[in-house]
Amino acid sequence: MAIDLEFYSPVHQIKNNLFDERGLTVFIKRDDLIDPIISGNKWRKLKYLLKKAQAANKNHLVTFGGTYSNHLLATAAAAAKFGFKATGIVRGEAVDNDSLFLCRLHGMNLIFTDRETYRDKPAFFAKYFEDDPDAIFIDEGGASPEGARGCSELIDELPDAYDHIFCACGTGTTAAGIINGIEGLGLKTQFNAVPVLKNGGFIRDEINKFLIQPSDFTLHTDYHFGGYGKTDKRLIEFIKTFVAETGILIEPVYTGKMLYAIYDLAVKNYFKPGSRILAIHSGGIWGLLGMTDRF
Repeated sequence: MAIDLEFYSPVHQIKNNLFDERGLTVFIKRDDLIDPIISGNKWRKLKYLLKKAQAANKNHLVTFGGTYSNHLLATAAAAAKFGFKATGIVRGEAVDNDSLFLCRLHGMNLIFTDRETYRDKPAFFAKYFEDDPDAIFIDEGGASPEGARGCSELIDELPDAYDHIFCACGTGTTAAGIINGIEGLGLKTQFNAVPVLKNGGFIRDEINKFLIQPSDFTLHTDYHFGGYGKTDKRLIEFIKTFVAETGILIEPVYTGKMLYAIYDLAVKNYFKPGSRILAIHSGGIWGLLGMTDRF
């Protein structure tokens, strides 16, 4: 089966009095509309990994994630769609939740492991899957050169030029791909990464791993809200207001933090008047399943 997915990812303008007052025009790239489950950067990162597996005659995808991992769910759905077997290595004690239910429903086998063992993913794969000639290793979040390649294609789809592009960052793969796309077209766009983890400065090194050439970009490390999967009342209230005013569903783990950063930077006059800003909606809205009690 051809590894391909027809999708629709438009660019919509976000209207807000704050942006009008600051002379800003803000848009959002709706990668959340690519697919109900294989959405956003999840599909972009998986695309060439699946093509790599197919070219190598590997039909067993082995990947990693937490108990509410959007990557695990997207991989499970992609495996079902394109005829692969899938195994998800889940960090932590065995649990049942809505996200893992959907993984299983798509045919993914789940193996739970302690956090210490989980840290060395290649060693885990080698120990348990070295005798499986059909198995292929896919890192957590799809972190890989192939993942960055898929994300770089986002830039080719843009209808206009922008002064700033913003994206939330977990592994740095999406950011690296977008930067490669910007550089490949010779654009003067400034890329802004918003790490969703505490002490996110290390993301710079992760991004640099997948860059085709050294590139300048900006990290905004003050919008983690306590760390990965962490939040507080400010972020929750922002998300509730944003969704109610725009009709665009976002979550607190990735896109919510990135958009909060844009609004906060606008309040602080970070942007020059007249700037055109593009936010990347990286999908992942199934992450809301584990956070409904916070709203």
